Amino acid sequence: MLSLFARSALTTYRGFGPCSQTIVRAMSSSGGPTAPYTTLAISHPAQTITHVELHRPSKRNAMNKAFWSEMVDCFNEISGDPDCRVVVVSAAGKVFTAGIDLIDMAGDLLQPDGDDTARISWNLRKNITKYQNTFSVIERCPKPVVVAVHGACVGGGVDLITACDIRLCTQDAWFQVKEVDIGLAADVGTLQRLPKVIGSRSLVNDLALTARKMYADEALNSGLVSRVFADKEAMMASALEMAGEMAARSPVAVQGTKVNLIYSRDHSVAEGLDYMATWNMSMLQTADVMKSTQASMEKKSVKSIEFSKL
Repeated sequence: MLSLFARSALTTYRGFGPCSQTIVRAMSSSGGPTAPYTTLAISHPAQTITHVELHRPSKRNAMNKAFWSEMVDCFNEISGDPDCRVVVVSAAGKVFTAGIDLIDMAGDLLQPDGDDTARISWNLRKNITKYQNTFSVIERCPKPVVVAVHGACVGGGVDLITACDIRLCTQDAWFQVKEVDIGLAADVGTLQRLPKVIGSRSLVNDLALTARKMYADEALNSGLVSRVFADKEAMMASALEMAGEMAARSPVAVQGTKVNLIYSRDHSVAEGLDYMATWNMSMLQTADVMKSTQASMEKKSVKSIEFSKL
């Protein structure tokens, strides 16, 4: 049943017929955030795909106090959901995000609790590590995360997207590592992940030290995003199609691939190979290998296979 649903979803998402347009528009929720969240709208465009939408459009999806904890709760739930195989992240309104909500967050940033320098510093460090976890939880989620960016992606938005696995954007998108303009060094992931995403230390320094805007064409050429689309509707349709392709394959294979890609990024080749051997000494014993191999020998699509939940 899962494979039939996934194949049906893929058929629906291809092209821009009336059905696909309706689904894509429905993903941009007009009903507001999904309880218990106040900053996120959660939907399921297919049984195996979860859509997480930043949903403070009147505030340009600025990241307030609630957002930082709700993202952690949301992705912890997704990580443990056996029905979910792929996540698509996008945003409501005219822009992806304006970054941190300075007005709402000023107390935590500028007036941390504590009776002396040591205690103030201790509490401030605790706050910073809490905020870092908001995006690290995306990276730790074993399900692939596709992020679709339109309009502005500022400050914390760059922290968010660099923790995702695949990045797409519209032609009107632009990106800005804004933190130096507000008197601080980016501290929740950009300076650690962006160099590994785009590979050029010079370009990272350029962006982080000047706070200049990077537009869609440069983002594509530098590798920050892998595809650029004319508009949001086309981007979301492609994000769904891509998600459907991943969701139709063995979750053991897909999630194991993500885990090992991230491990290899942060370790030597030798360490990565050793970890991979240890990983696959158990994962190769899955029935998914036999199912996929048999389908290939019979010249059947992998999408015809029904894989168990993981």
